[in-house]
Amino acid sequence: MLSSMGDGRSSVSPYDTAWVSFIQDYTNTTNINGIITSKRPLFPSCLQWIVDNQLVDGSWGEELVFCIYDRLLNTLACVVALTLWNTCLPNRNKGVMFIKENLRKLETGEIENMTCGFEFVFPALLEKAQQLDIDIPYDALVLKDIYARREVKFTRIPKDVIHTIPTTMLFSLEGLRNLDWPRLLKLQMEDGSFLTCPSSTAIAFMETNDDKCFKFLKNVVEKCNGGVPGNYPTDIQARLWAIDRLQRLGISYYFVEEIKSLLDHVFRYWNKEIGFFSARNSNLCDVDNTCMAIRLLRLHGLDVNVLNKFKDGDQFFCLRGELNKSPTAMFNLYRCSQALFPGEKILEEAKNFSYNFLQQCLANNQSTDKWVIAKDIPGELRYALEFPWYASLPRVESRIYIDQYGGADELWIGKTIYRMPDVSNNVYLQAAKLDYNRCQSQHRFEWVIMQ
Repeated sequence: MLSSMGDGRSSVSPYDTAWVSFIQDYTNTTNINGIITSKRPLFPSCLQWIVDNQLVDGSWGEELVFCIYDRLLNTLACVVALTLWNTCLPNRNKGVMFIKENLRKLETGEIENMTCGFEFVFPALLEKAQQLDIDIPYDALVLKDIYARREVKFTRIPKDVIHTIPTTMLFSLEGLRNLDWPRLLKLQMEDGSFLTCPSSTAIAFMETNDDKCFKFLKNVVEKCNGGVPGNYPTDIQARLWAIDRLQRLGISYYFVEEIKSLLDHVFRYWNKEIGFFSARNSNLCDVDNTCMAIRLLRLHGLDVNVLNKFKDGDQFFCLRGELNKSPTAMFNLYRCSQALFPGEKILEEAKNFSYNFLQQCLANNQSTDKWVIAKDIPGELRYALEFPWYASLPRVESRIYIDQYGGADELWIGKTIYRMPDVSNNVYLQAAKLDYNRCQSQHRFEWVIMQ
């Protein structure tokens, strides 16, 4: 698993797969007297994935955990795709029925579990659906509320900034309006994507016919057999979080050479100017991946630090311009800040800020995270605050984390909910339990001999 990590593995995003399937193949259309009489998708394998992966209730999305934002967004995107290409109408009709029956659940959906950019991308899909005459109650009060929230957010977006420097808005281009595409193309990543996101890159390709966008999408579709993830690649995030999980579970000593190889890859792409995002060569960074990289690289003898990029006044942030801070991002900032050398003021400031922030989260019972759905985030925070790195006993920490680690049930939140099997899986969990029991057995044996 570790040696074959490659570009990182993420579960399929029906939403992104649908957006890629929207792209028309203009090289294989029939044009009679200027009228296109037959259309087909440029990536038919994406459309086929949609047909093959509808859930029993008519929806698309994460099957084992019901998050209304995830299910509605994925389902609406897939319904639009099937309608656009006039195929598999029974599947489409089941999807429409699911949307009608569950739309009101948006009124009671937990705001903390809202998927990224939902206020932008869901209304954009609704507009597409309306253009295709899909039978959805567009005048529902809950939808009017979402439209209103979108308009408020639009007023806060500095349009010139979007076109000038990489921001998180590159992740949701399909939900924005009045974009200057020639200027935006200058913000592409080296691989041709917009912030590793297939759906953003798909709309960019439809608007510009850019060759780099096409090559990125073609590569993702081919490598993922039609079902594309919400981010690609995720090589940096997958490696960092896998190493972290192995260490906290107490089984990293079995994988010394593999971990060295993973960290070599991470350090090879380390950006000393801005830090890291989830993928190599990214033109945007976040405190989560950057702090994980700083801590792990420092613990393996490499002196790296760019935390000043995440400081604004007396506060630290995960992504510039964010409205709400993530407990897990500040948790990783806190853990990173403890791998410091004497006199490193920025790390001292980071430690004090993150410690106080996490204490407040626990005191106010506000530890629900916007990036990950984990088994016991409050427990992880309490242990870290009570036992700083220098005072934590590795085997005790491992025993506690075995109970906190969710294994394959751990989910991540992007524009849709997804899984990262390189990071969250039951193989690590079972190996950790076996190793801990083996160690305890050895200790008991030695104790008997000592007596």
